[in-house]
Amino acid sequence: MTPATARAATRAEYCVIACAEAWRGDGEILASPMGTVPSVAARLAKLTFSPDLLLTDGEALLIGDVPAVGAASAVTEGWLPYRKHLTMVMGGKRHVMMGASQLDRFGNQNISCIGDWSRPRRQLLGVRGAPVNTLNNPVSYWVPRHSARVFVEKVDMISGVGYDSAAAAGPSATRFHDLRRVVSDLGVFDFGAPDHAMRLVSLHPGVTLERVREATGFALAVPGDDVPYTREPTAEELRLIRDVVDPDGLRDREVRP
Repeated sequence: MTPATARAATRAEYCVIACAEAWRGDGEILASPMGTVPSVAARLAKLTFSPDLLLTDGEALLIGDVPAVGAASAVTEGWLPYRKHLTMVMGGKRHVMMGASQLDRFGNQNISCIGDWSRPRRQLLGVRGAPVNTLNNPVSYWVPRHSARVFVEKVDMISGVGYDSAAAAGPSATRFHDLRRVVSDLGVFDFGAPDHAMRLVSLHPGVTLERVREATGFALAVPGDDVPYTREPTAEELRLIRDVVDPDGLRDREVRP
């Protein structure tokens, strides 16, 4: 039988690696992953290059172990009820990786509605905590299906605050505003263009630049003709992903091989 780590990395596993890298060097802060791949990634980061990350059980406890996704924790480190969680958010001691129904070139995110707010064609989650997240602590985004319906020229409603919106609002909005990374099933992006527009950082292996451009509804900044690929997972990272953190392969339901 072929050892699990000898199998080639799947697209989902490249996404896990890319999401995990968003928490590299963060130190002792709360990682708040939203989605299966980000949840696998936060656990992987804690088990490898970011051991000081804080994880929760998804409810009100800080956990001291790193259980598999969907499994119960056996070690409780602290109590984190909602009011304390909000205090942590307001103090910038959290790095959240949110989803996005729409995301534009400057990082404005929409999870509220599609169409005009006064008469939307589709009601989504609502604004939720996106404005506070984006104005008070580092934020990254995870998009499991990269398409021009998600990566749009202009979002229908601003939930998470982008760079242009924060600048227009003034110093109170820009002081702690920090959009780190966007990871999709096609590649990795940041907002490193001169005007804080979205920029391609790496392509996942097997993805072409043309494919990304076709699936993006705005002109994407590209650093040059030789775009790097997302880094390969190490053998140990693959073992942790496949045998420890996500033995049930839930990541492949979010990003199919």
